[in-house]
Amino acid sequence: MKKVFVTGATGFIGACLARELLELGCRVKVLVRRGSNRKNLAGMDVELSEGDLCDRESLARGITGCDTLFHVAADYRLWTRDPSSMYAVNVGGTRAVLETALQKDVSRVVYTSSVGTLGNRGDGTPGTEDTPVSFSDMVGHYKKSKFLAEREAETFIERGLPLVIVNPSTPVGPYDIKPTPTGKIIVDVLNRKMPAYLDTGLNLIDVEDCARGHILAALHGRIGQKYILGNENLTLRDIFALLADISGRPAPRVKLPYTPILIAAYVNEGIARLTGREPLIPLAGVQMAKKHMFFDSAKAVRELGLPRRPVRQALERAVEWFCSEGYAPWETSHPPAPVNP
Repeated sequence: MKKVFVTGATGFIGACLARELLELGCRVKVLVRRGSNRKNLAGMDVELSEGDLCDRESLARGITGCDTLFHVAADYRLWTRDPSSMYAVNVGGTRAVLETALQKDVSRVVYTSSVGTLGNRGDGTPGTEDTPVSFSDMVGHYKKSKFLAEREAETFIERGLPLVIVNPSTPVGPYDIKPTPTGKIIVDVLNRKMPAYLDTGLNLIDVEDCARGHILAALHGRIGQKYILGNENLTLRDIFALLADISGRPAPRVKLPYTPILIAAYVNEGIARLTGREPLIPLAGVQMAKKHMFFDSAKAVRELGLPRRPVRQALERAVEWFCSEGYAPWETSHPPAPVNP
């Protein structure tokens, strides 16, 4: 990789990927939307290419001269008043950027999908890249749009694009500026705004390990293959216990029954459609919580050499960063510590 083009570099995974690429000595060019928050790119020696996933001319300008493409950008929200905009970015944008990469004869493409597009029995058995799945298994517009986008990417493999698909699980760590839905859970725990929880589970991975997994996929991944970029399977209760130990805040202790929360989420969804304000209880989030989203990343470890540092370290760095950036206050018994860039 000599010169790479990264979409989504202002976001959580994308910015971390850009930093990792620069450390490897790559020349990095990033797609940025006009008026976007570029805080995550501050101090980075990257070339900015202003444009949009739905603007093919800007994509052509950006990709020209690059030998490798990392398509990380996505509209990641659990709720949107206008789902069509999410499909336009996640499906239409993927089609546009991969079409451009094919035209520009890019030598390697890594497409960032999600474990949400993969099969998962939901009974605690970890899903793999080969677990059966269909569109009917997708919950919410984000998962549906990413499922369709992944199918779109697969058509380009058939057309000869040298593409590898990565499926990150749930990355955690510093620089989650939005924050992501998982980052918001961490912030809510730090601010003591989450008194109760549903019985569910997630697969967590340090965001830097996830970024390095992207690079390893570009270097060693087999064209046309999928790789789960994940690490530890933890119940939500386990995650809260770790956050409590790290931060000094009490962990939520009340486990709520699923059905009443689902009903409340439907009510919140109806109010949100009328007001245009994001619901306090996203329906898609509650529906997803019905399954333990556990996954097995053995294939990525075996074929790519995916690094997997302890998730506790990633949570520690996330807590340090969120508190240092003012998302939540520090506890007097847990003073701030520097976060390595």
